[in-house]
Amino acid sequence: MKSELAEIPRDDDRTMRDDDDAPETVPVPRALVPHLSETAILLDIDGTLLELMPTPREVWVPPGLSKTLNRLVECTSGALALVSGRSLNDIDLIFAPDQFPVVGGHGAEMRLSPDSEAVASHAPPMDKELKRRLAAIAKLSPGILLEDKGYSLALHYRLAPHAEKAIYAAVSLIRADLPNAPIEVLPGKCVCEIKHSGFTKASGVRELMTHEPFKGRRPLFIGDDVTDESVFAIMPDMNGLAFSVGRRARGVNGHFDAPSDVREFLAHLVDDNAR
Repeated sequence: MKSELAEIPRDDDRTMRDDDDAPETVPVPRALVPHLSETAILLDIDGTLLELMPTPREVWVPPGLSKTLNRLVECTSGALALVSGRSLNDIDLIFAPDQFPVVGGHGAEMRLSPDSEAVASHAPPMDKELKRRLAAIAKLSPGILLEDKGYSLALHYRLAPHAEKAIYAAVSLIRADLPNAPIEVLPGKCVCEIKHSGFTKASGVRELMTHEPFKGRRPLFIGDDVTDESVFAIMPDMNGLAFSVGRRARGVNGHFDAPSDVREFLAHLVDDNAR
């Protein structure tokens, strides 16, 4: 069992992947993005645009953010997308009544514009029996919150931090029992998420960037968690820029200290474009 556990990095492993040589600061908006008309803005939500909360349902959109995002949609001619592990329906509820282009479910879902229909990005749903077994892990502690995202299952333990090791041990036992199951374990900030291995945020972003109005633009991606690292890794392939939040992740062009800094940066992008 120890070898299985070693294959699933947890929150306390994250610092080992951080790069001490990563840039300390983020350049001023105008220098970083001189032409919004040639840029695609790609934004993670939890921990990036919005502060993390004890439970996923408690997140809220601060005053002014919706206005900033809608202005960026105008300035980029629609080339702004939210890239999240949340489902598209969940994202729409958070930002209601606004709707934005979305890569949701870690790449499982996509919507190219508020007026277009959402499509599944070749993502098969998780096996029902496997999902049932994983869901039973939530019974380990009353503080574990189970979130069924359709294409993935998340076990949140922010309210039960003592249960972290037990959660990952239970997931490892299931993986050992089903070695051929095409699943991937995504460690996050006080969350263990399990999804089908056939899609990622990176695969979703690659697909997004083949469609108008994103096609041919330079992407700028901002994310905070381990699940965003796959997108950080592909930005050089697209001549793109990547920025992490709350930590100096390896391979990024710089970092922000907190979501409030990201929101301020985006507001400055809008202001600079208006000058």
